[in-house]
Amino acid sequence: MAGAPPNSLPLPPLPPLPRRSVRRAVSLDGVGMHTGVATRVTFRAAAPGDGVVFQRTDLAGAPTIPARLSSVTAVDRRTTLGMNGAEVHTVEHLLAAVAALELDDLLIEVSGPEPPILDGSFAPFLDALRDAQPVEHGGQAQQFAVKEPFTVTEGGSSYLVGPAPTWRVSATIEFPHPLIGRQSGSYDITADAFARELAPARTFGFMDEVEVLRAKGLIVGASLRNAIVLDAASVVGTTLLWPDEFVRHKAADLVGDLALLGGRLRAHVVAERPSHQGNVALGHAIRQRAGRSVSSALDIRHILDVIPHRYPMLLVDRIIEVEERKRIVGIKNVTINEPFFQGHFPGHPVMPGVLIIEAMAQVGGMLLMSYVAKDDHRNKVVYFMSLDNVKFRRPVIPGDQIRFEIEMIQFRGKTCRMKGVGYVDGHVVAEAEMMAAIVDK
Repeated sequence: MAGAPPNSLPLPPLPPLPRRSVRRAVSLDGVGMHTGVATRVTFRAAAPGDGVVFQRTDLAGAPTIPARLSSVTAVDRRTTLGMNGAEVHTVEHLLAAVAALELDDLLIEVSGPEPPILDGSFAPFLDALRDAQPVEHGGQAQQFAVKEPFTVTEGGSSYLVGPAPTWRVSATIEFPHPLIGRQSGSYDITADAFARELAPARTFGFMDEVEVLRAKGLIVGASLRNAIVLDAASVVGTTLLWPDEFVRHKAADLVGDLALLGGRLRAHVVAERPSHQGNVALGHAIRQRAGRSVSSALDIRHILDVIPHRYPMLLVDRIIEVEERKRIVGIKNVTINEPFFQGHFPGHPVMPGVLIIEAMAQVGGMLLMSYVAKDDHRNKVVYFMSLDNVKFRRPVIPGDQIRFEIEMIQFRGKTCRMKGVGYVDGHVVAEAEMMAAIVDK
């Protein structure tokens, strides 16, 4: 490991911080690293609470994709986000600059499937966003503070996370190449430190992988102008900015992937062989285990005041997070006393998939009802209109606790689209996209 996070010490309460956006619009043009498509990316101010959102301006209806962990669709050599049939590839470089500048609300228009790779580093995005004049605006920024050390292992990547008063990243990589070998570095993630120590570090790849990756439809736009390319013994056509430019780039990639938390992080992350797949798994673990500065919990009494379901069809035990009417997290404790276990696989109790989705929908209904005035809750009800992309990943059995995380994708009038994911012990058990509407009883 590159280092160890600080010992578990009590941290002071998170001080409220104002949300940040930009004052003016700024654009960059270029080709995408993996798609090779010429695109323009434009950064625009967003309203307080909107979060960081991508918008595919080249597609019909200009669909939006929230920059959140729940939007991740691919992690092979890059991080891809998708929603409503639209995708944006290779978002990590851009989002690292967003995170370093602590921007909470930002509209990122992209005129193609991928932001431009530019010189292969993070610096052009950081410079552009600085030119856009970051500014404080209304609302309180979401913050995540790790209170106790924990570990995450995903594929060949492993992480140790511990409490810290600021955000710090320590990373170690290892490649069987004479210019890389085993490299380690540790970096504070502030705007100035990121600009000085990480932003100029360029993406890199190996000459002997080019044909294989291009056969998969990757690195179509890669060249010696936007990447460090290594042959068997040396760098081709460029000079390294630092001997350890490779680990610096991987550390900054981690910053970009953790921007998908949707808030500012206070922790020391120690990464061994970080990857996009591992970084995203780490992000999910942090969301589940870190303390938050902006959050509200609802017990069963509040749930009964909002939704009309009762035993045996009330399938939500507690709401543990509600974030600005855009995200909600609810808990369902599954016990052997559930009435459906009497007839569903007797002797081999498995929670029916349709009831897992029903529980997810009830959590989503709580999120949608947060748009209704409290004194009008008894006059309204949520009806679900459609389900899409429903997937069941693992069985749910007595003793499990399902954690449902629901994101608001779109809200128009009284109708919305939401994406829900259910977890047991950090593993996905079910996911679905839901459309619902608020109607009068």
